[in-house]
Formats: sequence, structure tokens, C-alpha cells
Amino acid sequence: MANVLVVAVALIGLLVLPSASAPPGAPRQGVAVSGPSPTSSASPSPTPDLPSAELPPPITASAEFARQVKANEAGAVPILMYHRITRKRLASIDRTPAQVRKELERLARDGYVPVTAREFATGRMDIPAGKYPVVLTFDDGHPSHFALEADGTPAKDTAVGIIYQVAVKYPGFRPVATFWVNQHPFGLREEKDQERAVQWLVSRGFEVANHTWSHPHLPSLPKKKIAEQLARVERLLKRLGVPPSETMALPFGAMPRKRSTVQSGKWRDVSYRFKGVFLAGAEPSVSPFVKGHDWRAIQRIQSNGKKGECRKWCSDYWLGWLDKHPGERYTADGDPERISIPDRLRGSIRADQRKKINAY
Repeated sequence: MANVLVVAVALIGLLVLPSASAPPGAPRQGVAVSGPSPTSSASPSPTPDLPSAELPPPITASAEFARQVKANEAGAVPILMYHRITRKRLASIDRTPAQVRKELERLARDGYVPVTAREFATGRMDIPAGKYPVVLTFDDGHPSHFALEADGTPAKDTAVGIIYQVAVKYPGFRPVATFWVNQHPFGLREEKDQERAVQWLVSRGFEVANHTWSHPHLPSLPKKKIAEQLARVERLLKRLGVPPSETMALPFGAMPRKRSTVQSGKWRDVSYRFKGVFLAGAEPSVSPFVKGHDWRAIQRIQSNGKKGECRKWCSDYWLGWLDKHPGERYTADGDPERISIPDRLRGSIRADQRKKINAY
């Protein structure tokens, strides 16, 4: 019931959002993605040195080592959901740059390391031993998520700008996130600007993937229209040089009556097939390795405080809960080839993953 309540409130907030436009103080769309002249290629713009998304080399985790780092790869993973970032909040789901920065710094201090939604869905959360994965997801491809200044650096108060600022301050905080976009990624109208933007992000480890063409309420659409909504984004992303989406986020978190329509399909000559379908829910996701994991309906947590409907169901509450219950949280072993868990959790691992179990 709480899940339904929070999602319903989020739906209302999304429905009243103005169309994608730059937040106050953000670079104008005309200069949002500065770079090569019109006659040059659309390769990523040169930028000053930025923290890398690369991870340290993997290790081989013994059972004793897993015990020492208190590894628990059957634990819960917070997948945080953001929408607009604006200096003045106009809807309950908006966040200010200061609020986003404060939350990401909290994550960094608490030992969280970002992974993308694709890495979560495919079970490739190859972060250092003893650390906790967190997935930062941004819906709608809003201009406040990504823009570049004239010197090629990410705009300070955009999602990407804030992520890099935190990564500079906390070197263990990996600068990656997932951006689920619609027909105008980051509010950009010209395809050459869209290409430059998504290539900049993808080349640096960010994920850009499918959030439908026009952000409709999918349960209201017939199967063919749902397929069109998803395939048109895939066709656009292909033109922009992005690999096929392996994840998608449901607009409004609303699942169509026939769930398979958002898992795979085809419209005209364009096919799509996802490995993770994400909700707009109100609790951490279970590990992708456990029996209870359903890749067709992955939970997320709205980034917000503890007021109103968020008293127990948004990020401030859940991050505090995980801090108080560390045994319930996913803790990495640093070994991509093993799933390290306390022995009491051996029975929770999916049958197709049991050969990887490293129990202690």
C-alpha cells in the first residue's frame, strides 16, 4: 500500500511538471553542449581532466577474506530516482542542486560506490571489496541533468556536474549514473547536439537508455503503440551512436497490463529487448542474485526527505535504515566471479548462480 501511495504522489508530481527547459542559472540550450564546429565530427568535446569511472583490478576473494570485509552480495541495493534539479522546487519530486550534492556526499562518506542500472541488471557490480553499490538514475533526460559550459566542463549544478564534484572530493566515489531519455535528450532539439551529448556521456561510463518516446501512461496504450514508443527511442539512440538499451524505466512507474510488452518487442524494423525494467517504487531493490529478484519490475527509491508521503519511503529514510541494518545491505567482495555471502543466506541465491557461491 505504501508503494502505491508514493508512486501515486510521484505520478501527480510528474503530470504537472513543465516541459523540459533549462533550470534557472543553467547554460542556455543553444550552448548546452559546446564542442566542434558544424563541419567537424561529433566526437566528445575535449575537457580538462575529470575523475575516471574505471574500477581497480578485481581480486580473488576467499571465504576468509569475504568474512573479513563482511561481504553480503545477497543484500539490498538502493536505486535512487531523480527527476528535475532546479534551484526552486516546483513539484515534490524536484531536488535542488544543494540537495543532490548533500545526498551524494552522504553516499560517498558512507562507503557507497555508484554503478549503472545496466551493471546492476546484469550482475556486474564490480566495485571494491567492503563497499556498497548504489544506482543513481535520472528520468526524462532533463536539461538539468547534463549540459556543458563553453570550456567543455559539465555545468556546475547539473546532475553530471554534481557527480564529478563529489568524485573529486571523495576519490572512491565512481562518477557514473543512468539517464533514461525521451525524444529530446537533455532538452536538445538538434540531432548533432544530441549526438554530441550522449557520446560525451557514454564515452565516460554513463548509461543513456530508454524512457519511451513521449512519456505516455503505458497502461492506457495498446500493445502496438507501446512497441512504437520504445522502438522510436531505440532508433534515435542508434542514430546517436549509443548501443541498444539494456534497461528502461517505466514512465510514471506504470506497468502495462501485459508486462511482456515492455520487456521485448518490435515496431517496423526496430527491435528492443531489455534486461531490466525499472519501477518508480519506494524501497531498495533485492540483489540481482537472489531468488526474489524480478528483472521485469525492479524497485527504486525516490530521492527525497522524510516529509509527508516520504516519511518512511524515500531516500532519506531508506539510507538511514540501511545504515542501522548493515547486515541487510549489499556489501561487495571485490571478486566478479564469486557471490560472497554469509552461510545462512546460501539458500537465497538463485539456482543459476549457485556455482558462484562463496559462503563463510
